[in-house]
Amino acid sequence: MDTSIPIESPSLSRRQLLNFITGATVAATAGAALYPAGKFFIAPGEKTGAGGAILAKDILGKQIPASQILAEPPQSRALVAGLAGEPTYLIVKEDRTLDHIGLVDNCTHLGCTFPWNALDQQFQCPCHGSRYAPDGAVVRGPAPLPLKIVQVAVIDNSILISPWTETDPRTGKKPWWV
Repeated sequence: MDTSIPIESPSLSRRQLLNFITGATVAATAGAALYPAGKFFIAPGEKTGAGGAILAKDILGKQIPASQILAEPPQSRALVAGLAGEPTYLIVKEDRTLDHIGLVDNCTHLGCTFPWNALDQQFQCPCHGSRYAPDGAVVRGPAPLPLKIVQVAVIDNSILISPWTETDPRTGKKPWWV
């Protein structure tokens, strides 16, 4: 009769342990390298306020204080980055306040951006000749629709831009972009 005690083999062999350690090391290294790359390619989420409002920003993504825009002469148009980064014109009124309506700088014909022509008091698209009145209504085609508008509010020297969902004041109809 055999009186020796059987020795059980370990549950994890030396080879399995080394394979596990090697795999964990490779996974940690790859994760550490891919995290910054992922942060680079994924745009940061924008903080929005009530009704989807965002802060007006400059071309570099820095917040623009209202005092900077209001320092411009009356009836001037200031171009800022608005909703979804779309270029948006803000209008300084005669009483040195911002108009509650901003105009998105995208031609409704083919989406071109265009300058404000202070001499003619029009927005003029250089690509195909569309012209818009100071309120964004079409003066001359081929643009089929008025410019998209946004709501503008100033709170504590911050400019908030939010989507326009009410009736379009230029046409008296539901906005075409809603």
